Order: sequence, then C-alpha cells, then structure tokens
Amino acid sequence: MQRLFSSFAHGAPGAGLLLMRVTASTCLTLYATGALFSDATTASTGFALLSLAAALLLLAGLWTPVAGVLAAIAAGWHGIALPLDVRADALLGMLCIALVLLGPGAWSADARLFGWKRLEIQNGSGSDSTPGPGGGGSPPV
Repeated sequence: MQRLFSSFAHGAPGAGLLLMRVTASTCLTLYATGALFSDATTASTGFALLSLAAALLLLAGLWTPVAGVLAAIAAGWHGIALPLDVRADALLGMLCIALVLLGPGAWSADARLFGWKRLEIQNGSGSDSTPGPGGGGSPPV
C-alpha cells in the first residue's frame, strides 16, 4: 500500500483529504439509506451494501484505493439507475477517483498501517568494522 502514495499528507493537505473522505462517505451513506428505504429490490439492496461498505472504508481511511474505486462504481451505478441529478453523481465519482489518486492523508487507518515507519538502529558495543553484505570495503584480489 505504501508504494501507491508518495506520502501521507500532514497539516492542511491532510485535513483537506480528511474533509474529502468525510464528504464522500456522507454522500454514499445518504445514497444507501435512500436505496434501502425506497424499494426492496435486489439491485437496490446490492447498491446499498456496496455504498455502505465503501462509505465506512472511506470514513476510516482504510484500503482507500479499493474503497475509492467501489465508491466511484456506486456513484456511477446511482447515476445510471436514477438519472435525476447526474451532475451530483459525476461529482461524487470524480471526488472518489481523486481520493484514489491522492491517498487518504495522515489521519487515516492506511497511514497508521502502511505509512512511513521510523527505525532507529543502535550501534553495537563491539568494534567489529567488517562491512555487511554488498557494502563498502575493497574488492577481493
């Protein structure tokens, strides 16, 4: 997952990504509740489950690339099934694709699980100065 993002943004950019995730998950939750309470067809139940799963993953910032793609599919599905306001569905789909491309930000489960780690390597107390494998030293003669 780390290789998908160059960094997990901190500060104002991280707050902006958090706001984008919250907005997308709120819209998806509203779509899902509307689908669940309007009619109980198999298609609307599948749409509602897909939307709720994507909304929860985006809100937590967990598996953001997968959740963003699922959310974009759900937005497209909603735009095709109920073409009342296709512009809002297109906007939500583009927002989710932007999250896929930008990443979840520092305030996310992905950043905690897959973010940059800091390792501190302590020198041993011995005076062994032999280079490790592939490192330094003169080539054998």
